[in-house]
Amino acid sequence: MNITIQPISNTDDYHKIEALQRRIWGMSDLEIIPARFMHALVHNGACLLGAYDGPELVGFNFGVIATVEGLQERIDQVAAARLKMYSVIMGIHPDYQHLGIGYDLKLAQREFALRIGIRLITWTFDPLESRNGWLNIGKLGAVCDRYLRDFHGQMSGINAGLPTDRFEVSWWVTSNRARSRTGNRVNKRGERQQRHPLELSSILGGGGVLINEGSWDKHGFIVPVADVAIPQARILLVEIPSNYQAMKKHHFPLAQQWRQHTRTLFEYLFAEGFVVTDFARKQEAGEPLRTFYVLTHRSA
Repeated sequence: MNITIQPISNTDDYHKIEALQRRIWGMSDLEIIPARFMHALVHNGACLLGAYDGPELVGFNFGVIATVEGLQERIDQVAAARLKMYSVIMGIHPDYQHLGIGYDLKLAQREFALRIGIRLITWTFDPLESRNGWLNIGKLGAVCDRYLRDFHGQMSGINAGLPTDRFEVSWWVTSNRARSRTGNRVNKRGERQQRHPLELSSILGGGGVLINEGSWDKHGFIVPVADVAIPQARILLVEIPSNYQAMKKHHFPLAQQWRQHTRTLFEYLFAEGFVVTDFARKQEAGEPLRTFYVLTHRSA
């Protein structure tokens, strides 16, 4: 398999993206981003990248030029100081997931942003999707201190009845954090350095505190703790399910419970000055995968 990443600019592939949205998320025609909309924005500078296995389109990433919130009132400020890229949507065909294609699409999006002088890329994702947390926070080096309630409103399919809460992350693509995560930092010997994933044990040994360790039910799903006490610590860990998609399919009430549990936690912690800065995983022989966000206080 030889996956290539390249810009999309032809009508056939715009319509293939429509089909991919239906295939990946089960979106209705009212929910997908239509081909004509993508074409118009690409014509005016948007970034639409495709992942191809030979001639077959198997993934895509769509980003548009936007403005940083809160700076619009500065009429004396040049436009370039307000600009960012907003990454609207990224999807990978189910048969091609877990192959690193999403990571490659994000790196290509970063290169596009750098070519036009953009340093900040933002996007939203479901904080309970551990694969996205691992990619966005752990591998790319984005950070988050903003929680958006029911961002997309009610959706159909597997998400019907579940609030569409989202993290809004910031990816400062020229920062040391982002460069170290993606192997773009060069040491004094001219060698590229890429940070190894953090071990949960090292975070806990360094003073981190896990505040909501869950327990397992008889079906193999993790259940959130009923009460959470926030300690006086500068590094906190918040556990989330590692299999939220399966939970939505097979134990929807528990998926709803996790939504409310983590909404309460993250809204409180962000208000108290904590920022999501990393993602950790724990996998022991014979045990299910466990996944955690790492939050650091701004004063640390």
